[in-house]
Amino acid sequence: MELIADKINKSFGEKRVLRDISFAVRPGSAFGLIGRNGSGKTTTIRIIMGLFPADSGTVTADGEPSGKVAARFGYLPEERGLYPKRLISEQMTYIGQLRGMTASDARRRSVELLERLEAGEYYKKKIDTLSKGNQQKIQLAIALLNDPEIIILDEPFSGLDPVNAHILKELVTQLAREGRTIIFSSHQMAHVEEFCDDICMIDLGQVVLSGNLREIKRTYPRNRLLITADEGDGDALRRALGSVAAAPLLASVEHTPRGALATLRVEAERGRLLSILTEAGVRIDSFSVIEPTLEEIFIERAGGANETA
Repeated sequence: MELIADKINKSFGEKRVLRDISFAVRPGSAFGLIGRNGSGKTTTIRIIMGLFPADSGTVTADGEPSGKVAARFGYLPEERGLYPKRLISEQMTYIGQLRGMTASDARRRSVELLERLEAGEYYKKKIDTLSKGNQQKIQLAIALLNDPEIIILDEPFSGLDPVNAHILKELVTQLAREGRTIIFSSHQMAHVEEFCDDICMIDLGQVVLSGNLREIKRTYPRNRLLITADEGDGDALRRALGSVAAAPLLASVEHTPRGALATLRVEAERGRLLSILTEAGVRIDSFSVIEPTLEEIFIERAGGANETA
């Protein structure tokens, strides 16, 4: 399902929380809704899910108001909302029934999802006996119980160690391949950057940047280079970069044991610099443009004081 938010506005009393928020999420892709804590992400999510209305603007899923198709959503909240002293099996069955499933289908689907998340052993345990990371896996399984078409994950990597984070990434990648619409809400830029195609960056309740992440990165100067040499050629690379031919092309060079971080005065001179190095006999292992990270872009676009709840 394609999800479209169009000029959403929301105020609480005198405080304006969202200002003309607009974006589109394509099915079969992972979309990053990013911003600092208090930027307006959670309010946007609640409006998308129809938990409360926008003051103005619309959210549609395949042309229908999103509130009318809420049963086709799956939501992983940042805050854990399960009963700590009740069995996971009981809670998953109950929540499945609330979503229109039979008890037997809910139990079958629960076991299937927990096994997929390598958490099957916890089906008959209580939430408060699990680590924070495993509690997060249970909540993710619950978010997917009703086989949703639109999946919203709010800070999904919270509490996950690298192994469990990898399991989550594999699952989300598979869901995207199946054509699901996936929204990540997070302030952890590295996770969003790893596998989100498109992003919407919110700060102070308004969109400060949106679009395809790769295309956004290509709008930045491409004059920073990472150059590495084959083993044993580090000194040769250092001499070549300091040569009469190469030095005038470079604004700065930071040397490493096997390579260098070089900044060109003019990005169009990349080919010329590479020719100079190869003609000097340097065996080049890699010669690549250093793109800005999403975190660097975020700091640039949303680095000021945050006043939005």
